[in-house]
Amino acid sequence: MNSYEHSVSLDLSRCTGCTTCLKHCPTEAIRIVDGHAKINPGRCIDCGICIKICQNKAKKATYSRLDKVLKTNKYKIALPAPTLYGQFEDLEDVDYVLQGLKDIGFDDVFEVSKAAELVSAYTRTYLKTVGIPKPVINSACPVVLRLISLRYPTLKEHIMQILPPMEIAAKLALERAMKEHPELTREDICVCFISPCPGKVSYVRNGFGDYQSEVDEVLSISDVYFSLINVMRRGKEPENLSQSGMIGISWATTGGEASALFNDKYLAADGIENVNRVLEQLDNGNIAGLEFVELNACPGGCVGGAMVVENPFVAKARLQTLRRYLPVSQTLLSESERDYIPEDYCFDELPTYMPIQRLSTNFGESLRMMAVIQKLADALPGIDCGACGAPNCRAFAEDVVCGRAAEDGCVILRNQQLETLLKTKEEESKQ
Repeated sequence: MNSYEHSVSLDLSRCTGCTTCLKHCPTEAIRIVDGHAKINPGRCIDCGICIKICQNKAKKATYSRLDKVLKTNKYKIALPAPTLYGQFEDLEDVDYVLQGLKDIGFDDVFEVSKAAELVSAYTRTYLKTVGIPKPVINSACPVVLRLISLRYPTLKEHIMQILPPMEIAAKLALERAMKEHPELTREDICVCFISPCPGKVSYVRNGFGDYQSEVDEVLSISDVYFSLINVMRRGKEPENLSQSGMIGISWATTGGEASALFNDKYLAADGIENVNRVLEQLDNGNIAGLEFVELNACPGGCVGGAMVVENPFVAKARLQTLRRYLPVSQTLLSESERDYIPEDYCFDELPTYMPIQRLSTNFGESLRMMAVIQKLADALPGIDCGACGAPNCRAFAEDVVCGRAAEDGCVILRNQQLETLLKTKEEESKQ
């Protein structure tokens, strides 16, 4: 039984069974059954690729609705991801966005980019720690963390055990609210992360290892954006609210996290297919000399998430322009603070390995099934057409052996067999 609560869902009424999502799912979590897509929850990593490529809008992200959150909570804190700033044209001052969030109903705003600058500083300390496995893999992308837990068990020890900026922002925002408003209880406060991707929704709902998120609700950037453009007035002077600089804003795009480490022994990759290739090479020990690996499931980084409004390339260009008006960082640590990482900024338990490719709990039986799968795969056409409802011939062979599909489900093979049968009948009739 799958207890993982997903944030990507399917609207069957819109699905036409076109196989587009089938061919792009990085973990082969989708099958076409009875003319509609079907998502295997045990394989889904909530990357959102199926949402972005589905022409019929049959896949969608589930998240909290802004209007409901604002109406039903006493004290609301907004945690805007830096990706949000890249959605607005000609934005020269982040304070306009932060003021807009307060104008639409939030009681306080805490920038995730400020927390990102803290994480960058503490990562520099983390990399100097004796005995940690290298290269260190960033822990900011929940999709990558789930992918590692499903496919790459030997790499989990390489995951950096520092909480992502979203979590640290939530902790700091809560501390500030409780200090400034002692009359409030934790139940009175609703911490809302404004997210570019469904992966963050799943992270908050399920936690990570033994860690449960301090974020209460996850909102979509696309949802919040349309409310903001109605209240953001560039002629009105906003409050001086921003507390982050170039380093924090840069986390929205690929390489932003790694470049803030002032260490050139890093690799930064984006897009789930590229991430998969890098993880495979790391798993095989084919990449040497690196200290840090930054992986982002979305193309271009968080700006390419499934819950944004703007084209990721346009958003990236806007953020580059915006950074010119900012200091390098507004989060400076004292010398003593640089020597250690606060205990509550770290997590202890690494993800549990949940293999998606295990055929049986019995090793001998798994080997036998693998041999049968290979034999059947060799007999199939090998053109990976998807007509059988599986993404490729190998996946179809596995489905057959595992009892999830019938062997006659291969349309090409069935047609070939039919043609052979007809030719045989014709030859017999001529005799």
